[in-house]
Amino acid sequence: MDTLVLLLITGLGLGALYFLVASGLSLIYGLMGVLNFAHGAFLTIAAFLGWEAGRRISDGTWTGLAISAVVGILVGATVAVLTEVLIIRRLYERHIEQALVTVGISLAAVALFEGIWGTDPIYTDRPAWLTQTTEILGARIPNDRFLLIACAALVLGGIVVFLRKTRYGLIIRAGVENRNMVTALGIDVRRSFTLVFAIGGAAAGLGGVLASVYYGYVSAHLGSVLLIFAFIVTVIGGLGSLTGAAIASVLVAVLQQFANFYLGGTGDLVVVVLLAAVLLIRPRGLLGKAAA
Repeated sequence: MDTLVLLLITGLGLGALYFLVASGLSLIYGLMGVLNFAHGAFLTIAAFLGWEAGRRISDGTWTGLAISAVVGILVGATVAVLTEVLIIRRLYERHIEQALVTVGISLAAVALFEGIWGTDPIYTDRPAWLTQTTEILGARIPNDRFLLIACAALVLGGIVVFLRKTRYGLIIRAGVENRNMVTALGIDVRRSFTLVFAIGGAAAGLGGVLASVYYGYVSAHLGSVLLIFAFIVTVIGGLGSLTGAAIASVLVAVLQQFANFYLGGTGDLVVVVLLAAVLLIRPRGLLGKAAA
């Protein structure tokens, strides 16, 4: 029983991390039709600069972690906005060019990060509570999983409320349905689309900082590794479905944890098999829209 509880809750924690990365991907694709392969670079630079800020002010404390999170969110949003304004905006409806350019940015970013911070992981300090465990039904759960779950829930709730309850959210959804009509009403749709990129980048930035908490280090390849699972989650959940991404994040992470424990570390293989099955049986994903 305690093993089952441990695997379930740690799976939820890992799923929360996957969702923080995948939420930006799903949001940007669902509202703008852009598959952003540079998303991992947003995460990595946010993790590095958040770590740099936190360790210089108050390393290994809640204050330092809070500063890291704020810096990570701001950096992720800023880099995402610059990417959209300077590059992506010129490539809307040109999907092949979008893919090539964002893949190029991703590869160049990894080389840049290695040049600045080196190729080896840099281990980070965390608040003492996050290094401890809490007993639930006999299972000792690492406390950092609770932080990840709480942050993911807040991000999901915040994005849903923004899109459904705010003026900009209505403009964004209307612009997706009929951009020309919204523009004819005197509304600058481009500004709204830039805001979508900023939100996606901010989620990635927070995910980068929390990834350094989960893994205990930052590295130039942190975003690249998580981006793979974020794409898997996005495809399984349904491209463009935020709710689907949340469900798929939990499904993939829990399945990964159980397979690693019971099937000799085959979690990644099982996830790839699940991805293949979804693509064959339900290509649009769990909650994705059927192709027109």
